[in-house]
Amino acid sequence: MSEITTPPRQIGAETRVAVVGLGYVGLPLAVALAAHVEVLGYDISERRVAELQAGEDRTHEVSPERLADSTLAVTHDPARLKDADCFIVTVPTPVDEQKRPNLDALLAAARTVGEQLAPGALVVFESTVWPGVTEDICRPEIEQRSGLTCGVDFHLGYSPERINPGDREHTVERIVKIVAAQDAETAQALATLYGKVTAGGVFIAKDIRTAEAAKVIENAQRDINIAFINEVAQIFHKMELSVHDVLEAANTKWNFLDFKPGLVGGHCIGVDPYYLAHRAVEIGHDPEIILAGRRINDSMGTFFADSIMAQLAGSSGSTGTPGPILVLGLSFKENVPDLRNSQVVDIVARLRVCGYRVQVHDPVADAAEAKRLYDIELKSDLADANAQYICVLGAVAHDAFRAFTTESFAALLAPGGLVADIKGLWRDVAMPAGIRRWTL
Repeated sequence: MSEITTPPRQIGAETRVAVVGLGYVGLPLAVALAAHVEVLGYDISERRVAELQAGEDRTHEVSPERLADSTLAVTHDPARLKDADCFIVTVPTPVDEQKRPNLDALLAAARTVGEQLAPGALVVFESTVWPGVTEDICRPEIEQRSGLTCGVDFHLGYSPERINPGDREHTVERIVKIVAAQDAETAQALATLYGKVTAGGVFIAKDIRTAEAAKVIENAQRDINIAFINEVAQIFHKMELSVHDVLEAANTKWNFLDFKPGLVGGHCIGVDPYYLAHRAVEIGHDPEIILAGRRINDSMGTFFADSIMAQLAGSSGSTGTPGPILVLGLSFKENVPDLRNSQVVDIVARLRVCGYRVQVHDPVADAAEAKRLYDIELKSDLADANAQYICVLGAVAHDAFRAFTTESFAALLAPGGLVADIKGLWRDVAMPAGIRRWTL
């Protein structure tokens, strides 16, 4: 390692932090840090910056009151980043249509940081990647744009994000934060910075690659566990057993892991395993379990659609074509507006290909985003339902849907209609006379 000629800047009350990317991860972190140090949040989206300046967070991760009280400044002008002592990059790392890692946003952020970097600054990446990306891919981009040498003129670190959208318990102020860096002095500086934010403590990992690996397996492990439950749910379905009843019984054992069947979407669990699998293939290893879990979870939309259509066999509208179906929920998770990698769209697409007229209602999601991402027109409310649907499909466990009653279904469903409850939302709700129920 080259001799460090410009030591990393010390972390103190005068430290200036730039958070690059103000989405589900970056904004809560920036607001939390702003309570202790000077923070400038940067996002390439002028719309996002304007919304935040107006006190609105469309992700619902930060309340309007907290945003208004924060000293956080936001900008879409990269030139304003030049005075930062520490850059924290929190941009998304998605996959493309072929499930290959897409590092475009990460590399663009690295170039932006490089163009504004001053000697002695710290650069920290939080985005989920495979081991080696920070040092082997991001570092050269920064060096090229800055003309500076990593380890000599600026200092590199990694602190994986652990934000769980919609989770008000495991917030950035409460979780254990992993930090890692290319040298002990930089690692300690990062531990000091993140230690100001979280009461959960800071864990200093052995090195950057170790921290990257820890993050990518956290979500891959969860994905595999859900895949197991999804597979046994399909097995039990064929055996005419309710997986929910089976899990209720199994969960009485002290060390049984409490995972539930369903759709696996979002920007983490449904994506991160592909990053680890990608690197595994590059180094000559066949990631059998990781990709098997992904195949099972990615197939669940088709499984649900086909199961529902089997229940609907023989039901049709007055014209002889399949009747209308109402899908409740489009976002990837309950009570969260995030539509990225929603697996509900697979159910909708399958039903539509088979001739069903499908309407989608989601009181949490943004209608414009649903149209842009999936060409799905969200139904704004249910006031005009008039008991017309042959099927009401509970796809996402929003609180608004959990509150449905017997009367709610009577108002929505035509005689002989079907309630398809893929989340087990309404297992204890009595169905109206003549209304059928299907669940796992």
